[in-house]
Amino acid sequence: MLIEQILRNKGSDVVTARASETVAQAAIRMEANSIGALVIIDDDNAPVGILSERDIAHGINEYGPHLSATPISMLMSCDLVTCRPGDLIADIMATMTERRIRHLPVIDNGKLTGVVSIGDMVKERLNEIEGEANALRIYIAGA
Repeated sequence: MLIEQILRNKGSDVVTARASETVAQAAIRMEANSIGALVIIDDDNAPVGILSERDIAHGINEYGPHLSATPISMLMSCDLVTCRPGDLIADIMATMTERRIRHLPVIDNGKLTGVVSIGDMVKERLNEIEGEANALRIYIAGA
């Protein structure tokens, strides 16, 4: 199964922010969209980083009461790991597990086309397993 299947099911909307925005602005956007991470883009709308709830939690320790006014650039993860629509879900799940990453931007022909989370992948994999189990039940019942 491919990453493009997840995007077909969940859509390709991506909530983004600029590195110059504040952590408070990012947190408001994340809460309003019920998401755990924002893709950080540059002036050409190219992804340059990601800001996750985990980054914000780490920022509390470092910036304390000044966190809300801190620029996203001070907290975002710049070592951006991405995937492509044609990548296998199993391969990307392995990468996410090994690198301890929960969100990956999806890049197609140099353009940001979506974001997948580990939750998206687990959901898709469970749906696949359920489909296989149902097919086996039907096969067994018909045999």
